[in-house]
Amino acid sequence: MKQIRIATRKSALALWQAEHVAARLRAAHPDIDIELVPMTTRGDQVQDRPLSEIGGKGLFLKELEIAMLEGRADIAVHSLKDVPMELEPGFAIGAVLERADAADAFISNRASRLDELPKGARVGTSSLRRQAQLRALRPDLELLDLRGNVNTRLARLDDDHYDAIILACAGLERLGMADRIRSRLVAPDWLPAVAQGAIAIEQRLGDVQVAERIHALDDADTRRCVECERAMNRRLHGSCNVPIAGYCVETETGLALYGLVGDAATGRLVRAEVEGSGLDIGEALGKQVADLLLERGAKEILDGLRKDN
Repeated sequence: MKQIRIATRKSALALWQAEHVAARLRAAHPDIDIELVPMTTRGDQVQDRPLSEIGGKGLFLKELEIAMLEGRADIAVHSLKDVPMELEPGFAIGAVLERADAADAFISNRASRLDELPKGARVGTSSLRRQAQLRALRPDLELLDLRGNVNTRLARLDDDHYDAIILACAGLERLGMADRIRSRLVAPDWLPAVAQGAIAIEQRLGDVQVAERIHALDDADTRRCVECERAMNRRLHGSCNVPIAGYCVETETGLALYGLVGDAATGRLVRAEVEGSGLDIGEALGKQVADLLLERGAKEILDGLRKDN
């Protein structure tokens, strides 16, 4: 194999992630030429509506997957939190890189923490997960939609459209903008999106040559944790239409998974936390937490959301 072509979105963050993967592949395989294939996806084109209204996060993958099917690219690089729980037939996650900071970031030019915002302050986020947790903590806030890449969102804040916005710490840090983070919203009180902070490499299923080349980038500990989170989300039939959060951490004996299902309209949150031990607990632990959430009231929330949609 003389070349690996990486399909990527054209946003600054997506290009950073693709360049990071390219650099890692060049270091692991100096004899192989690594080329980026930037492209625009449907998810990038539609910026005036929430993703939940236009088809979900899978819109960020489709064009990249078509490029792989047509032989114009060999792999695609994604933020794993944007990858649907079930991939399209013919594709697989070939590697998951070591996870960066999974926390959400509170960003504001007027306050250093969420609890310092004045009553009725305007907070920008189109994430139903973030909206549900914001409503639970601060029901007095005015929550407004916010789409676009990181620079666009920060510009909207600086132009005084919002008093604060919520973004992922990992994206800001990767773009050299960590100084914009006023405070971190951290587990277990605040939970991130499933697999937030992890970069995934998608490949064609059965492409053995590619699988062998990208395996060197796979971080077993990160993969174990994010697969646990994704198993929970899969059990709950999660998507960007549903406010689901999950965060798995390693313990001395195994894994601990924190899960949450929320209602963005009311701020009602249902939580569950389970610890497990052993090497093969990831998927089982995810299903266990999902079942606990359903028993504790998440089923009522999820059924209501699906009925509305």
